Amino acid sequence: MEDVLDLYEQPYDARRPVIAIDERPCQLIGDVLVPIAMKPGKPQRYDYEYERHGVCTVFIAVEALTGRRLVQVRARRTQSEYTEFMQTVSTIWAEAECIRIVQDNLNTHTPGSFYTRLAPEEAFALAQRFEMHYTPKKASWLNMAEIELSALSKQCLDRRIATQEQLTREVEAWAEQRNHDQVKITWRFTKNDARTKLQRHYDAVHN
Repeated sequence: MEDVLDLYEQPYDARRPVIAIDERPCQLIGDVLVPIAMKPGKPQRYDYEYERHGVCTVFIAVEALTGRRLVQVRARRTQSEYTEFMQTVSTIWAEAECIRIVQDNLNTHTPGSFYTRLAPEEAFALAQRFEMHYTPKKASWLNMAEIELSALSKQCLDRRIATQEQLTREVEAWAEQRNHDQVKITWRFTKNDARTKLQRHYDAVHN
């Protein structure tokens, strides 16, 4: 926990940006009946019945201090998809000497995943681009990407979306607008806050 909090307290360094990444499953849901269009004085109306068209995964990376983010939709969240997403992260932040990554302990979230998709020399080179920092188990709230996923859910995923293609268009448009507005995240919970508010956990470890 303190490793992640210390990372958040450090000043901005373009050569060593701090990027929080996360992912979430999304159900693809379509309408059985065509919705009734909005009219003056009447909102758009949907039938309660719907059709499920499977599940896909939204990957997100956010640089809180600059308001820069990357969002991608993928069919699954295997080692292969994680590797491809991290390749894109490396390209987007190509000017960085080292990209410091904050992520949870999902079993795919390791440089070892790169070797399942890439040749050894490529996998090694990609792994060298990153410095991995992991949130503790049951403490994913320490990952700022969860804040961004919450905003995405409320602002973009609050409607029925039937296909992966449509979902991709929606989330990319959302991310483009957020990037244009340079929406940043201000993290206020510090190491000192943790030592005060979570004192009982420190005592348990110490004893």
